[in-house]
Amino acid sequence: MIAEIKSNENRHLTITERFLEAPSEESFDDLFKIFTPQLVAFFRNRGCYTTAEDLAQEVMLTVYRKAEQIRDHSLFRAWLFRIARNTLCRHFGKQAREVDTVDLADVPDRLVAADNKGAGTPAFEFLDWMAFLDSREKEALTLRFIEQWEYHEIAAKQGIPIGTVQWRVFSAKRKLAPYLKRVEGARDIVTHRAA
Repeated sequence: MIAEIKSNENRHLTITERFLEAPSEESFDDLFKIFTPQLVAFFRNRGCYTTAEDLAQEVMLTVYRKAEQIRDHSLFRAWLFRIARNTLCRHFGKQAREVDTVDLADVPDRLVAADNKGAGTPAFEFLDWMAFLDSREKEALTLRFIEQWEYHEIAAKQGIPIGTVQWRVFSAKRKLAPYLKRVEGARDIVTHRAA
């Protein structure tokens, strides 16, 4: 058993050294077969069940591109898992930055207040939702989604950069998302009970 483990370690070292000395598709293929399952396990053990394989491939791509940067070949495994840790940190950082927003163009028709007289239009419901927003966000959303203006047109009218207009629209959508999800959930319950 110990001899078999030593044999595998020697084989891994040989394949790693062959790749580092002369990187090629063939030598990388052998390296990929050895380390990808280990990387997948590494990512899954840290909670990345659905993305483990993608993250492992990202690490191996980095290894392929930057193999010439490693000076001490005996430190390859440590270098590989340093790349894996950095990839994991970037992945978690991206997840933390993802913000829950709502696409106002996709708000279902069932959210429209059909039982209010004169209030059965998406525009009326939209204006009702905007009570949660400040005046600059209201104006940006009205011009963008009611008047159907492009971002550059809104920026020109308000005399501000396009990025500021995009930020105001994004910020407003982020503020509206929890409210619209609650309203949608309440309407689903009412519709389900009525059926």
